[in-house]
Amino acid sequence: QAQLVESGGGLVQAGGSLRLSCAASGGSLSNYNMAWFRRAPGKEREFIAAILWNGRDRFYAHSVEGRFTISRDNAQNTIYLEMNKLTPEDTAVYYCAKQSVHASGYYAARDYDYWGQGTQVTVSS
Repeated sequence: QAQLVESGGGLVQAGGSLRLSCAASGGSLSNYNMAWFRRAPGKEREFIAAILWNGRDRFYAHSVEGRFTISRDNAQNTIYLEMNKLTPEDTAVYYCAKQSVHASGYYAARDYDYWGQGTQVTVSS
């Protein structure tokens, strides 16, 4: 059974950058579409970005497009989220997720069946 472990979160000033990693164990991610979500305090889990198994096709939420970049290294079984120009509104727990083979889309949390435990990102003003 695949396990996902996020890392790279922390405290950063507004305008700064962070790079999150999501490492998988217990199974290969190379055939699966993957995504990042986040949950801010008092809010619903929010789609951030998805990347297809081939690494070429990517989708972003409007709120992060142009600032965040999702990538993957299938040889390392790892997904990344490069975050630039961070604002306090980006403060949240960030989760990586594997898309279910039965998924009907990319943007809903219900379409993902394996989740990491999350990593906290805090952006100070």
